[in-house]
Amino acid sequence: MRTKEEAPKDRGYLVGIIFFILGLGTLLPWNFFMTASMYFNNRLDTPENSNGTVTAKKEYYFNNWMTLLSQLPLLLFTLLNSILYQRVSEKMRIAGSLVFILILFILTAILVKVPMENDRFFSITMATIWFINSFGAVLQGSLFGLVGLLPQKYSAVFMSGQGLGGTFAAVAMLLAIASEAEDKTAALGYFIAPCVGTVVTLISYLLLPKLVCICCQQRLGQMTCFIWVMAFCVTFIFTVTLSVFPAVTVDVKTVYSGKWELYFSPVCCFLVFNLMDWTGRTVTSLVQWPPKESRLFPMLVVFRVIFVPLLMLCNVQERHFLPVFFSNDVLFVIIMMLFSISSGYGVCLSMSYAPQLVAPKDAETAGALMTFFLASGLSLGAAFSFPLRLLV
Repeated sequence: MRTKEEAPKDRGYLVGIIFFILGLGTLLPWNFFMTASMYFNNRLDTPENSNGTVTAKKEYYFNNWMTLLSQLPLLLFTLLNSILYQRVSEKMRIAGSLVFILILFILTAILVKVPMENDRFFSITMATIWFINSFGAVLQGSLFGLVGLLPQKYSAVFMSGQGLGGTFAAVAMLLAIASEAEDKTAALGYFIAPCVGTVVTLISYLLLPKLVCICCQQRLGQMTCFIWVMAFCVTFIFTVTLSVFPAVTVDVKTVYSGKWELYFSPVCCFLVFNLMDWTGRTVTSLVQWPPKESRLFPMLVVFRVIFVPLLMLCNVQERHFLPVFFSNDVLFVIIMMLFSISSGYGVCLSMSYAPQLVAPKDAETAGALMTFFLASGLSLGAAFSFPLRLLV
C-alpha cells in the first residue's frame, strides 16, 4: 500500500505533462495581449472612425495601460482567491476560469474584423484585458495551490510551462508577420491560437483526476519564517521585470533599416525574453542554487535592479531625458537574455521553495499566498513602468 507521504507513480510522465500544459495555459491571457501590442498600437494609430472619416491622432499609451489593467485584477482576484479558495470548489475555480478565458479570447478574435471608433475599441480592449486577467488570477492561484501539494518537481514543471507560454505567443506573432497576410487576417489567425491553447488546457485539467488523486499527496515540511523571504523575492523579481518589460523594452529600436525593423521587436524583445525566461525556469528542475535557507538568494534577487537602468539606456525611442549608451542590437539582446533568464530562474526557485518551508497541511495555503505576492510584484512593476518610461 502507498503511504500518504509517497507520490503515486507518474506512468508515462502524464501528470508532469498535464501540469506543464496547465502552466502554459495560465499565462496565455497576459502573453498574447502583451505580444500583440504592435497590432493594437497600429490599429489605434489609424486616425479613422468607423464611418471612414479621418480624425486627429490620439495617444493612448496602450502598453502602459495594458500592463496596469492586467496586473491590478491579478492582484485583487489573487487575494480574493486566497481568501475564498476553501469555499468554492477547485473544479469550479479552475474549469470555470478557463471557460470564461476562452469566451474572452473568442470575443477578441471576432473584434479583429469588426470596424469601430478608436476610443470604443480601446475601451472594449481594456475591459477585456481586465476581465480575462481576473479569471487568469483565479486560475493561476488555484493551480499554484494545487501544485503546492505535490513534490517539488511538479512545481518546476508547472513554472516551466508558464515560461513556454510566452514563447508560444511570440512564435505565433512571428508566424502572423511572416505570413505577409493582410493585417486583420494575420491578427485573426494570431488570436485563434490562444483559443485552441485554452481548450487544450481545459481538457488536460479534466483528465488530471483520472491520473492521480491529488488529495492523497502530502510532503514533509516545516514551518519557518523563510517563506516570507520567498514572498519578498518573488515580489521584488516581478517588480523589477514588469517595470521595464514590456513598457520600456518594446520601444527599443534597431540601428539597422529594412525588413529587420519589422521583426526586431517580436524577436529581440518578446521571443528572446520568453525563451530565456523559460530556460531559467526549466533549469531549476536540474539545479536549485542557492539553497532555500541561504541569505545569498535574496541578495542576488535585489541585485537584479541593475537591469532597470541598463535597459533604459538602450536605444529606446522616443526619448525625453536619458542618453543612449547601448545603441547596438547585440548589446540589447545580451542584456535582455541575462535579464530574462535571471527572472525565470529566481521566480521558479521562489515559488518552488515556499511550499517546502511550511507544514504539509499548509502547503496549499502557501501556494495560494505566494501567488498573491507574485501578483503584488506584477502590479508594482506595472505602476513603476509609467514614470520609468517617461524618465527615459
